[in-house]
Amino acid sequence: MLKGKVRRLTRPRFDFWFCVKAIVLATMALFLIYPFSTLLTRSFFSTRVEGLTLFNYERFFSRTYYVNALKNTGFVTLTTTLTCSLIGVPLAYIMTRYNVWGKRLFYILIVMALMSPPFIGAYSWILLFGRSGFATKLFAQLGISLPTIYGKFGIIIVFTFHLYPFVYLYASGAMNSIDSSLEEAAENLGSSRLRRMFTITFPVILPSILGGVVMVFMAVLADFGTPMLIGEGYTVLPVLVYNEYMSEMGGNANMASALSVVIVACSLLVLLLQKLLIYKRNYVMTTLRPPQVIKLRGFKRFLITLPVAVVTLIGLLPQATVVIMSFIKTDFTGFIGGFTFDNYGAILSRLGRNITNTYWFSVVAIVFIVIFGTLISYVIVRKKGAVASAMDALVMFPYVIPGSVLGICLIVAFNRRPLILTGTAGIMIISYVVRKLPYTVRSGSAFLYQTDPSVEEASINLGVSPMKTFFTVMTRLMLPGILSGAILSWITCINELSSSIMLYAGKTSTIAVAIYTEVMRMSDGTAAALASVLTLTTVVSLLIFLRVSKGKVSII
Repeated sequence: MLKGKVRRLTRPRFDFWFCVKAIVLATMALFLIYPFSTLLTRSFFSTRVEGLTLFNYERFFSRTYYVNALKNTGFVTLTTTLTCSLIGVPLAYIMTRYNVWGKRLFYILIVMALMSPPFIGAYSWILLFGRSGFATKLFAQLGISLPTIYGKFGIIIVFTFHLYPFVYLYASGAMNSIDSSLEEAAENLGSSRLRRMFTITFPVILPSILGGVVMVFMAVLADFGTPMLIGEGYTVLPVLVYNEYMSEMGGNANMASALSVVIVACSLLVLLLQKLLIYKRNYVMTTLRPPQVIKLRGFKRFLITLPVAVVTLIGLLPQATVVIMSFIKTDFTGFIGGFTFDNYGAILSRLGRNITNTYWFSVVAIVFIVIFGTLISYVIVRKKGAVASAMDALVMFPYVIPGSVLGICLIVAFNRRPLILTGTAGIMIISYVVRKLPYTVRSGSAFLYQTDPSVEEASINLGVSPMKTFFTVMTRLMLPGILSGAILSWITCINELSSSIMLYAGKTSTIAVAIYTEVMRMSDGTAAALASVLTLTTVVSLLIFLRVSKGKVSII
């Protein structure tokens, strides 16, 4: 009797969730494990050496050209994370501790700055401060020569004012959750406000700050468009991967594969360091007494609002620039002045397919992201075990893979029989789903962790089947988190360039790819119009999200 009972307990249950686990694991194996393992294998082969070899890695670490690209990448990523922290953390402190004028408006504008793709920011800064930029010409007439916007410092400026919201959002969320009794105790012991800030507030929120810093690091490491547009010879690893792959199109992509593995190794190393630091310094507290907002009046309130307004407006400068420039007449020399709608007419007649592709690919991708994200979130939180842990790790792995690397993975894997997807819409959609799925899974899981399991148990005890309970009760409870992740996934899908530039064919080009190619062709008017379409879509999506969520759900 006991043996029979044990046998029944250990026998696998072929229910709905077993099928979900099997489908998810099979899908991730086909579109993530297989492509990356193929890429990894290719990196150990070379057209110059027979059999398995470390030739590509030896070449990378022995040639100055490649080593300099690695150093450049390290300099840009580390400097950008530092500058974003120096802006984002103080800004979060001001916004959470003082009665800043228009606080809600500034919050929306800061998030809007984050949602715009960084390569549009690079293009906007070129329009303003490039060699023929509007601001450059204006200051030249006054006899003032502005420093160049091209090169490493230009890349850092663009990244900083685009990505500082990551640090701000993580830090502000943590500051709002600090129990004010900690700071009050320090104050009663005679500690000054500045000392309390550096000895209590910032150390307590350090794990959240590190979370924002890692987001910045990953975004900089993955970005291809900004250094390509504004770098002018300052080569970083994502650009190097693109150049190596394009130069080897007629032969093989072995060197590009090796470079891709190096980038992924750098990402994994940073994530490991973050986890070690958080493990050593992790705090848990209640929020029964959230910190009180300090009420300032008159000139003092103006002074505390001024830095917030300046940083926010600089962050929004790229979007405003492209929208204004999209209505200005152009010729082969660039913008020539005068108001016109010709640029929009040109993109509708000549680049309408790019616009249609962008929305179509993103809509299809979001459908799959929402379905898979909801199911995976539930399995990770409620069906804990070895399979759930494996699913969690697999889903989050694309988080550390830059878009250009993922693009090469898919090309290398699906450019031959039995499954040829290269150049199709399918491979574009697959890249979006695989790369953007972590946002929805993480957001949905966070909400599910906050849901009392007794809610689900009560429904089952009332005679409702577990599967019906999931679809009628749990999905509704998870909806705010799924919506938050889906909006972020949607916005990043329509703005995706790094993977699209590697995967697109003539008939599958998107708005982001078209902007890049139009800038390369010096077609500034049409590039600005296309960028404005993306900006408008991003703003509308964000406003719809804020309207539906009523400000109760964070975008990250």
